[in-house]
Amino acid sequence: MTQIYDISARKKATNLSVNSDLLAKSKELKLNLSATLESALVTEVRNAERALWLEKNKNAIDAANNLAEKKGLFANSYRTI
Repeated sequence: MTQIYDISARKKATNLSVNSDLLAKSKELKLNLSATLESALVTEVRNAERALWLEKNKNAIDAANNLAEKKGLFANSYRTI
């Protein structure tokens, strides 16, 4: 899968506010908070970028879908089923 960020970029310390009970439970389970946060952020960034791309390209996507509905797809003439 294509990386959406520079995985070789240096780490940067940051301050976060987290529910204290959730934090305690994650420490009990020896979860890696940095890795968990990075994984969640990758998912959120990917979803947000996808939503932005779809919104930016909505008109072109709609036009292509309308053309396909009206004229059919080029490959339809080659279907054998």
